[in-house]
Amino acid sequence: MKTYFQKPAEVQRHWYIIDAKDKVVGKVAEKAACLLRGKHKEVFSPHVDTGDNVIIINASKAVFSGKKEIQKLYSSYSGYIGGQKVFNPQVIRQKRPTFIVEHAIRGMIPHNRLGRKMYTKLHVYEGSEHPHAAQKPTPVQLD
Repeated sequence: MKTYFQKPAEVQRHWYIIDAKDKVVGKVAEKAACLLRGKHKEVFSPHVDTGDNVIIINASKAVFSGKKEIQKLYSSYSGYIGGQKVFNPQVIRQKRPTFIVEHAIRGMIPHNRLGRKMYTKLHVYEGSEHPHAAQKPTPVQLD
């Protein structure tokens, strides 16, 4: 018996929607990354993009557990001397409310060209409105 690997042309894609309101950022990101990779399917192949499209609404209302809201830091570096900037989640939420969820999910998918292709199927929205109603997304309950 040989191991079956799904071919890219055979992939059946579905749409899922996750409501992040009052949910922990890590749990939302973990579920979204699993759906984007396709690990919930029985035909999962690690070298093929078998994942589905994921919509996350109310991303600005996702919460951290513990003291992460105060203690966690996000940093960026421009490459120049003195070009390092450090922000806490409260500042990030004011500038880009969807960044926190996007950043968490990006860290959970592969860091290569396959991961970049998976990331294009992620749609994160600050509020509860989204333009993907025609795709009839299936709601996902977090454990």
